Amino acid sequence: MPLHAQITAAVPQDALAAAWDRVSARLQTLYGDAVFRSWLKPLRFAGCEGEKVILSVPTRFMREWITSHYADEIRSLWAKDPDAEGYVLYITVGQAPARAPEKKPEAPVSNVISTGSWQAAPDTSDTAQMGAPLDPRYTFENFVVGKPNELAHAAARRVAETDKVVPGCNPLFLYGGVGLGKTHLMHAIAWHIRKNNPNRRVLYLSAEKFMYQFIKALRFKEAFAFKEYFRSVDVLMIDDVQFISGKDSTQEEFFHTFNALVDQNKQLIISGDRSPSDLDGLEERVRSRLGWGLVADIHATTYELRLGILQSKIELMRDIEIPQKVTEFLAHKITSNVRELEGALNRVVAHATLVGRPITLETAQEVLRDLLRAHDRRISIEDIQKQVAAHYNIKVSDMHSARRSRVVARPRQVAMYLSKKLTSRSLPEIGRRFGGKDHTTVMHAVKRIEELMAEDGEFARDVELIEKMMRS
Repeated sequence: MPLHAQITAAVPQDALAAAWDRVSARLQTLYGDAVFRSWLKPLRFAGCEGEKVILSVPTRFMREWITSHYADEIRSLWAKDPDAEGYVLYITVGQAPARAPEKKPEAPVSNVISTGSWQAAPDTSDTAQMGAPLDPRYTFENFVVGKPNELAHAAARRVAETDKVVPGCNPLFLYGGVGLGKTHLMHAIAWHIRKNNPNRRVLYLSAEKFMYQFIKALRFKEAFAFKEYFRSVDVLMIDDVQFISGKDSTQEEFFHTFNALVDQNKQLIISGDRSPSDLDGLEERVRSRLGWGLVADIHATTYELRLGILQSKIELMRDIEIPQKVTEFLAHKITSNVRELEGALNRVVAHATLVGRPITLETAQEVLRDLLRAHDRRISIEDIQKQVAAHYNIKVSDMHSARRSRVVARPRQVAMYLSKKLTSRSLPEIGRRFGGKDHTTVMHAVKRIEELMAEDGEFARDVELIEKMMRS
C-alpha cells in the first residue's frame, strides 16, 4: 500500500477537516469577527494527499495577505491539534467545497513549495507581493538632517512615533527633486513603525506598483479583493505619486482608497516630485485630497548638509581614510542630489580599494573626471537670469525685484520659464531665487510664456534663441 494511503487511512480526511474546523474556530476567537470574516473564513479545507493538507482561498490577494499576517498563528494552532500531528498545511488558490474527501486539489502537490509546516503554492501567474521591499539602510538613524529637509524629517518622525493618525498630517505629503531623501524618509517611517508598533499594518509601495496591481486585479476579476487588501492597512505609503498622472482608472481607484482610509482614521503618506498643486495630469479632486494634510518640501541640499552626509557615510566605512579636503571637494562639486553625491564617494573609495592607492584630491579628480565635467556644464538659475537680463538689456537685480512694469516682468517670466525647463529645481526653489516669489507666481509665469510662444512666433524664436545659447 502506498505511504500516503496508509497515512490517510490512519487519520481520515473527515478527521483532518474537523481539525481544521477547530483551528478555524480558535482563529475567530483570537482575531475577532471582523478580521475572521474578511480574511480567515474564506480558508476552506480542500482535501489532502499523503501528509499534505490543502486549504483553498478564492483569490491570490487573500493568499498573500494570509501568509504574510496570520501564518505563524495558524501554524501554531494546527500543530497543537491532536489529529493534525505529522500533517503539513498548504494553501492554494481556487474555490473549493468545505469537504472534498476523495478529490485531489487543483494544484499538484509536486508543485507546492515545501519549506515548513505552513506553505503557499507557487504563483504561476507571477503574482508579486503587494508591498515593495524596504532598504535596511534607510532609517532615521542614517538620515542627516539640515535646513533643507528639517520640516520633512520632523513630520516623518512625528507620524512614525505616534500610534494614531497625527492631526493635520493626514496625508503627509513629501515632495522634492530626485535623490533628496523622500524615499529614505518613507522607508524610515515604515521601519520605525514595524519595530516599535508591529501590530500596525504598514504597506509601502510605489505608485507604479499600485497601478500594476490594480490592473492585474481587474484582469483576474479580483477587484473586490484588491479593495479589501488596500483598505485593511493602518498605514498606506505611496511613493512617486506623479506616475499615476494621466491614468484615469488608477486615479479613480486611488481616490476611493484614499477616502476609505481617511474615513477609517488610517494614516496615508505620499511622496511626489512636485507639490500636489503642481502635479500635472491629476484630477482636481485627487490634487485637492493630496493637499489636505501637511505638505513638506525637501529643498536642494546646501554645502553644509552635503558635507554632513558625506561625513556620516565615511563614519560607516572601516579602514578607509579620506582626507578632509577630499570630502570638502566632493561637497562643493557634486550639488545635484544626495544619490549622486553618495555614488561619487563610493567611486572614489572603490578605486582606492581596488587599485591600492591612497585617496587624495588628485585621485578623486581623476576618478570623477566625467562626473565633474557634466556638473560643470549644468545650467544654474543664476546663469539663466544673467543671460535673460543681458538679452533684454535689464539688470540682473531686476530679476529679484518686485517691479511689475512689463519691461521687467516679461523677462522675469521668461527666466522663470527657462529655469523650470532647464533645471531640476522645484517651483518653490525657483520662486525663492527670484526674490522670494511664491511657487504659484512661477506656475503663472510658465503658463503665460507657453501661451505667448504659441500665439507669437517672433516671441517664441526669441525665447528659443536664449535657450539655445544656454545649452551651447
